[in-house]
Amino acid sequence: MMNNQITANDLKVKGISIVKPFADQGLETIVKVRGKDEYVILTIENFNHLRECELTTALIESENDIKSGKFHSDSIEDHLKRIKK
Repeated sequence: MMNNQITANDLKVKGISIVKPFADQGLETIVKVRGKDEYVILTIENFNHLRECELTTALIESENDIKSGKFHSDSIEDHLKRIKK
């Protein structure tokens, strides 16, 4: 497996062409700044997949909250009063 870590300077000097080999393999690219992992570059396909996973997880959590009675169905005014307490 290729080392999918680059430096910020590599990205600055070589541009997106340094990222393409990783993207072609479906890998993220980790960008290091001053030796520390700071950023991740993803293909839009991988980003959309991760976002879909996040939304699916949120939906499952919401459904579980409803099943267990962890929700309120009162008015907006009552909700605001409750959260201000």
